[in-house]
Amino acid sequence: MKSVKETLLQRRSIRRYERQPIPDDQLDFIFQAIRNTPTSYNGQQFSVIDITDPELKLRLYELTGQKQIKTCDHFLAFCADFHKISLMAENKGIDMPEITKTADGLILGAVDASLAMMSAVTAACSLGLATCCIGYARTAAPQQTARLLNLPKGVWLVCGLAIGVPRELPDLKPKQPLQTVIHHNTYAPDASLLENLTAYDSEITRYNSTRSGSQTTNDWASHIVSYYAEAMNYHMLDALLAQGFDPER
Repeated sequence: MKSVKETLLQRRSIRRYERQPIPDDQLDFIFQAIRNTPTSYNGQQFSVIDITDPELKLRLYELTGQKQIKTCDHFLAFCADFHKISLMAENKGIDMPEITKTADGLILGAVDASLAMMSAVTAACSLGLATCCIGYARTAAPQQTARLLNLPKGVWLVCGLAIGVPRELPDLKPKQPLQTVIHHNTYAPDASLLENLTAYDSEITRYNSTRSGSQTTNDWASHIVSYYAEAMNYHMLDALLAQGFDPER
């Protein structure tokens, strides 16, 4: 098993996997790590769907276009989940507040599910397994995906995670410098922030043009903003409303 330092600092997204199963003991460790995730109030406002059925993975691939969903050994769907507590509240005759009708409820579920996913990523990477977080599983076709996974009201897909035995070891992607990520006491002044971000933007361009595998001339800022422009066409609010969430209240 890798050290904590190596696990966290050498982590990379891996999209190609060998055709061999993850051993049961390794899978159990990943699931136990997910189960022990810290959550708000210890409410554990998340659930995970472990998807191994080839036909189901293929259908999810067709909705998202993300090939690693169908080629990984396990695809985990991390969901915000208020269905479980609502079920218990009804069973015990407790009046359930409409937490899903608030922005804080939406954030609460997303944070818990995201923390659970990071627990899975860390556990899997420590075992030498390959992982790839797939946010597009949330946005590509949210209502069709909810029906496909039989998600009840109070549950929505936050992010997906592909896990498998690695078939590649891509170059480690540069991240923003600490000065732009860690602020001390107050948020850093824009002048110093811009200077460091500009240097990082150039570093990303160099990385993309020299990395192993496919090479591009993409910088950081323009490339990320183009993703935001694409996201303007998503209809997440409609999907959230269909699942019983109303963050606009």
